[in-house]
Amino acid sequence: MTNVITHSLFSDFDINLFKSGKHYRLYEKFGSHITTVDGVAGTYFAVWAPSAKQVSVIGDFNHWVDGEYNLNVRWDASGIWEGFIPSVGKGNLYKYKIHSNINNYVSEKADPYARRCEHPPKTASVVWEDTYKWKDKSWMHTRKKNNALDAPFSVYEVHLGSWRKNTEENRSLSYFELADELVTYVKEMNFTHVEFMPIMEYPYDPSWGYQITGYFAPTSRFGYPEELKYLVDKLHQSEIGIILDWVPSHFPEDTHGLGFFDGSNLYEHPDKRRGYHQDWKSLIFNYGRNEVRSFLISNAIFWLEQYHADGLRVDAVASMLFLDYSREDGEWEPNIYGGNENLEAVLFLKELNEEVYKSFPDVQTIAEESTAFPMVSKPTFMGGLGFGMKWMMGWMHDTLDYFSKDTIYRKYHQNEITFSLTYAFTENFMLPLSHDEVVHGKKTILGRMPGDEWQRFANLRLLYGYMFTHPGTKLLFMGSEFGHYEEWNFQKSLDWNLLEFFPHKNTQNYFKDLNLFYKSTPALYEKGFSQEGFEWVSYDDSKNSVISYLRKGNNPKDDVLVICNFSPQTLENYKIRVPRKGKLLEVFSSNHEKYGGSGAVNAEKITIKKQPKSTGEYFVTLVLPPLGISILKFC
Repeated sequence: MTNVITHSLFSDFDINLFKSGKHYRLYEKFGSHITTVDGVAGTYFAVWAPSAKQVSVIGDFNHWVDGEYNLNVRWDASGIWEGFIPSVGKGNLYKYKIHSNINNYVSEKADPYARRCEHPPKTASVVWEDTYKWKDKSWMHTRKKNNALDAPFSVYEVHLGSWRKNTEENRSLSYFELADELVTYVKEMNFTHVEFMPIMEYPYDPSWGYQITGYFAPTSRFGYPEELKYLVDKLHQSEIGIILDWVPSHFPEDTHGLGFFDGSNLYEHPDKRRGYHQDWKSLIFNYGRNEVRSFLISNAIFWLEQYHADGLRVDAVASMLFLDYSREDGEWEPNIYGGNENLEAVLFLKELNEEVYKSFPDVQTIAEESTAFPMVSKPTFMGGLGFGMKWMMGWMHDTLDYFSKDTIYRKYHQNEITFSLTYAFTENFMLPLSHDEVVHGKKTILGRMPGDEWQRFANLRLLYGYMFTHPGTKLLFMGSEFGHYEEWNFQKSLDWNLLEFFPHKNTQNYFKDLNLFYKSTPALYEKGFSQEGFEWVSYDDSKNSVISYLRKGNNPKDDVLVICNFSPQTLENYKIRVPRKGKLLEVFSSNHEKYGGSGAVNAEKITIKKQPKSTGEYFVTLVLPPLGISILKFC
C-alpha cells in the first residue's frame, strides 16, 4: 500500500553528477523538502538506499506504521528512493523504514540530510525549513580581508555546552543567549574568530560532538537551526569570524545513523582494516565511493553556504591520510604502490579544498594534521592537499613540554623552544592550544606551569606572549585566557568565579591587551607564513634562557624586536645586537604591574649604540624582566 505521489527534484544531470561524485549541492535534492505538487501541500522525501527492496517513510503523521508511505525507487540504477507525501509539513517527525535485499535486514534510519533532529536521546528527523533573513551583508562583503592569510587570526575555541551555564536552571545557554553573552565576551577579548567544536547533531555528550549522526542538522541541544544562524549573524555583525569543527573522518555505529544504512556498507568502507577506527569505536567513510564523496563535500558546502561559516577546521586528517594510522602490522593493507597513504582520502581532500575555494574564495580550511605529510597547506596545483592552514602540533608539544620544566633546567633544553623555527615556514601553520591539551590528566595550561603562584602566572603570560609573536596564526581553548585551574569538563561550566581573584583577572586583562596588540601590529601577521617575516637576533643564549628575534611586516617601519626571558631572574643591562641605528621604544611587556608583573620594564626610549672598534654592528642595553616578554619598536 502506498499513499505517495510520484515526484522528483532530480534531473538526469543531477543523477549523473551524483553517480560520478561531482554533485556538491546534494542537500538541495536529498532529504525532506516542503513543497506543493498539483496544488497540494506536503513534503518530498528522497534517500539513497541502493540495497533496499522497500523504503517507507514512518512518522508521527502515520503512527510510525511501516508500508503506508512507500517511496518509489528510481529507474536509473542510482539507488535513490523518492516521493511526495501530502499534508506532511514543518515540525513532523520521521524516519526511513528500510527493508534490505541483503539477509532481509530491516532498519529505521534517521534522514542523512535532515535539517533538524530531535533532541537526544530521541533520534527522529524533523521536517524543517526556515526563512531566516541575514543581516551580515557588510561582513560577507568584506570578509575576504578578515580571513586572508596576511590578516590577524586569533581564534577562541568554544564548546557551546560548557562555556557558561544558566545556573538557575542548571542548563547550557541557548543559541539566542550565546548570541548575547558569548559574542559580547569574544568582542571584548579582542579575538578575531571563534571556533565551535562540532555543532552538527550527535547522540552522545561525552563525544564532545565528534561522533556525528546528523551531518546537516545543528544540534537541537541549544535551539532551532535559525537560532544558530542568528548567533552566526551576531558574530558577523560584531566583526568576528566563525570556524566550524567538521568531522569527515569517521562516524558512530548508532543504529539510527549512517552505519550499515541499507543493509550494506553504504557510507563506510567494507574492509574493516579501512572502515573501522578501533580507537574511537567508529566507522570510517569510504572515500573511494563517488556518492560518499559527494555527500561529504556537499556537507562542507552546506555549512559555508547556509550558515555563512568563515572556515572549516577539518578534524583528524592524519587518520584519513594513513592506512596504518593507529594500527599494528597485519592490521592494515598497503595501497597499490605498496605505501601507507590512503590514496582515495588524499584525492578526496584535494577535491574538497578545490570545491570549497572555488565556491568560497574568502574562507579558510584548516587541517588538524599531526604528521609530517608534505604540502598539506599548499595549493593542489602544486601537488598539495589545498588546505589554507595546518595545526602546528609539533610547536604545541615542544612548547608545552619546555614550559612545564622547572626554570633551572630550561637552559639545557633551549633547542625545544627554538626548534619550531627550523620548519615554521614549510606550511601555513596555526599555533593551537586546544581542548585536547586541557583534558585526560594533562592538566590545564596554567597547571603545567612550574614555580610558586607568581611564577606560574608569569610563565603563562610569557607563554602567550611567545605564542603571539611566533610566526603563524593562533588558537586558544576557552578558559585558558584567564588561567583556568581545573581540567575542562564538558558537563560543567567554566569557573568564571575565578575572575574574582586578581591573578586570574589580571591574566584575562593581559590576554585582552595581547590580542589587541597583535591585531594592531602588522609585523606580527602580514608575513606570518613567510621566512621574510622572521629573523633571529639570538637563539643560543641558553645560559640565561633568553631568545630574541625580529618580526617584520610589509613596511620596515613596523618591525618589532621580541625578547623572551624564560628564567626567573631580572637581567639588568642585558646587551643585545640590533640590525640598525636609531632608538627603541618598549611597546608591550608581560611584566607590567597591571598584569600582575613585578613592574620591571623599559619605560624610556633607548638609544641604539654602535659597537666599539667599529665592527659595523649596533647594540642596545635593556632590562629583561623575570619570566617575561618584552616587545620593542624602532623609532
